[in-house]
Amino acid sequence: MQKQNIPLAGNGNLFAALRAAFPKDLDGVAIETDNGLFYSWRDLDRATAMMANLLASLDLPAGSRIAVQVEKSVEAMVLYLATLRAGFVFLPLNTAYQSAEIEYFIGNAEPAVVVCSSKNFGWVSKIAFKAGTQYVFTLNDDRTGSLLDRTANASDQHVVAVRQADDLAAILYTSGTTGRSKGAMLSHGNLLSNAQVLKTYWGWRTAEEGGDVLIHALPIFHVHGLFVAIHGALLNGSKMIWLGKFDPKLVIQKMPEATVFMGVPTLYVRLLAEPELTVDVARHMRLFISGSAPLLIETFNDWKSRTGHTLLERYGMSETAMLASNPYDETEGERRGGTVGFPLPGVSLRVQDDQGQPVAAGEIGGIQVRGPNVFQGYWRMPEKTAEEFTADGYFKTGDVGKIDALGYVTIVGRSKDLIISGGYNVYPAEIESFINELPGVAESAVIGIPHADFGEVGVAIVIAKAGAKLDPSQIIASLKSQLANFKVPKQCFVVDALPRNTMGKVQKNVLRAQYGVG
Repeated sequence: MQKQNIPLAGNGNLFAALRAAFPKDLDGVAIETDNGLFYSWRDLDRATAMMANLLASLDLPAGSRIAVQVEKSVEAMVLYLATLRAGFVFLPLNTAYQSAEIEYFIGNAEPAVVVCSSKNFGWVSKIAFKAGTQYVFTLNDDRTGSLLDRTANASDQHVVAVRQADDLAAILYTSGTTGRSKGAMLSHGNLLSNAQVLKTYWGWRTAEEGGDVLIHALPIFHVHGLFVAIHGALLNGSKMIWLGKFDPKLVIQKMPEATVFMGVPTLYVRLLAEPELTVDVARHMRLFISGSAPLLIETFNDWKSRTGHTLLERYGMSETAMLASNPYDETEGERRGGTVGFPLPGVSLRVQDDQGQPVAAGEIGGIQVRGPNVFQGYWRMPEKTAEEFTADGYFKTGDVGKIDALGYVTIVGRSKDLIISGGYNVYPAEIESFINELPGVAESAVIGIPHADFGEVGVAIVIAKAGAKLDPSQIIASLKSQLANFKVPKQCFVVDALPRNTMGKVQKNVLRAQYGVG
């Protein structure tokens, strides 16, 4: 029998905790993929050890960032776990990002290693090497690429790197209102504390209790799919049914074999469009979780009537992982549509007015949070970090909401005009900065309008410079060549003027009222 890689006692490395939660039977199935592959717990242990040894062999400086922009695969997840195991910092990048965005992220984070898809190696490697990156590897979703070729020669024995709870584990870039992204620094302790709380709060079942099986149909470059879903399954020693891409018919087909599903509201809308979704097919499921974007009450009600299950909506963000959740246990309260439930155990959440004073129950204000899950600050932005925290240590989320007399939290809007489209954050200021650089553009405003499928989509309203002629379709085409598709406005209008208040600020509420049907 092969020697097991038991993590060092007292190690604050997140991977050590995840590895310690693996089942005793390492030959059981940990992951079943949608293309017929099966990975055992032993496979995950050996693969992460081999990849961690490869990273260690590169003699990288302590705290090196490993930037990754690849398609979803089990091997991509192994790379994340191996980065933790080796004690380095993981930097996931949305696969939709284009050259202008990647150039900024690599220039800002200065990763020692970049991993990309083979099809993007030409342009990504050029950006990376110019920025001083030492190594660029490829990794594809069909188990090919130079990263795996190099890993194949590494030892499958590895002692988990010792890290403290407050050591950096990951950087997630979240766009800022000034147009440029900020790197949220999350520690091993931030991520582990959140995973441990959710394990209990969402009632994850051990093997002795019947065991949970997670349908993993989310991308793995942001909090929801990478942290909440993967950490949840691994920390519970639960099998994952792994889908490379969301397929509503396949999700429904797999429900009788699973117990837990996590999705953004868009996924639930698409599942509801399938006639095969019934109470009977969902009978074996224990829990459906929704997050990353507001859930319409119609979707909440339709889901209950079609499946017999009440969706559990929760609230989180890149800087904090999960903050609040509707209860799983009925004795702790009902799951209320239109709310995100209660602050999670250990999380302090308050609502304050513009003067920093607490508001009464049911009154609207800015949401602030404090807890072991809250990030350590923005990468190389100490002034911005200081701005976002109160004197008594609360993080100002930028979201606007209220807490009712029973303690339920409701998100009623988002300051800074954030648009959430299909579960992805879109910051108008970033899009506007690209539009304003286009020839003939004098000024622009980007707003979000309701959309039945994506929740919200962007609309651009543009003013032309004197004497210039602008083609709305050309503006959108230009943006598509520079930005991820989810950021590109779905409509563009050229107008003579933008509505403004007496201070000269563009009144986006007026624009939303004017263009908000579409």
